[in-house]
Amino acid sequence: MAPQNKEAVEEETGLERIAKLPGIGPATVSKLKDAGYTTLQAIAVVTPEELHADTGIPLVTAQKIISAAREALHITFKTAYELKKERMTVKKITTSSKNLDSLLGGGVETRIVTEFFGEYGSGKTQICHQLSVNVQLPEEQGGLLGKAVYVDSEGTFRWERIEAMAKGVGLDPDEVMKNIYWIRAMNSNHQMEIVSKLFDFVPKENVKLVVVDSVTSHFRAEYAGRENLAVRQQKLNRHLHQLIRLAEVYDVAVVITNQVMARPDVFYGDPTQAVGGHVLYHAPGVRVQLKRSRGNKRIARIVDAPHLPEGETVFSITEWGIRDPD
Repeated sequence: MAPQNKEAVEEETGLERIAKLPGIGPATVSKLKDAGYTTLQAIAVVTPEELHADTGIPLVTAQKIISAAREALHITFKTAYELKKERMTVKKITTSSKNLDSLLGGGVETRIVTEFFGEYGSGKTQICHQLSVNVQLPEEQGGLLGKAVYVDSEGTFRWERIEAMAKGVGLDPDEVMKNIYWIRAMNSNHQMEIVSKLFDFVPKENVKLVVVDSVTSHFRAEYAGRENLAVRQQKLNRHLHQLIRLAEVYDVAVVITNQVMARPDVFYGDPTQAVGGHVLYHAPGVRVQLKRSRGNKRIARIVDAPHLPEGETVFSITEWGIRDPD
């Protein structure tokens, strides 16, 4: 199939088809644009209630608009064979460790959320930094020739590590840093607002990787205590589904980090578990637990991934970034 030209793609993903619906006027289209719904993909993945809340468009009209967007994008029944063919087109970003790439089935995938969780110093942020650099590599070197967005909720981002890692893979450090968009999330509401804006930002800026480091820290701090647990989990669940939609709609890799907490009722085995409870257990497509080992070595273990076998491996954190142990 011949590649489509830029104008054809823009027409296919724009709001022209929505504007042609009966009863949809320029004012409605303007409300969609003002709320950040500038593509059919962004409209197709929301609920009528969400679209109504964000734009003020009546629920009946919102449902009509969403149905039209899904029809235009051919979101319908598919055979297992068609799903297989789609699966074969999933792209992957190298971690710069052959061991870790092999554990992940070739690298960090697009279209899903990958979670790295572990205690302080286990390598979560180091992996996020390395992926933010590596996504800019050519595809034959394990990259996607794309940019990265780094949502920093704990102030862990360090340009110095980006500079060293860029040199380690043979890229110009300054050019690499120009292609990483960093933003500090000030609280859970701000964090969710940032992700909402990414539905417009990601396709415009050729973003291929979105990092949220860490995804739970603000929710944990703002909704402390058992009396706030239900509200926290509901809000966190909405946020995770934002990220899932973003990954699926724009074929980007979404990587989140998470903290761990000790379980006093566990007497045998590992007493730590990821923060977030059952909401986090089911949302990410791949869950990887990280642990510290001797020296600069770290252990990575697949905790949950429907398409990957269970297993663990060892990688190292060096001056130049993530590598295999010597």
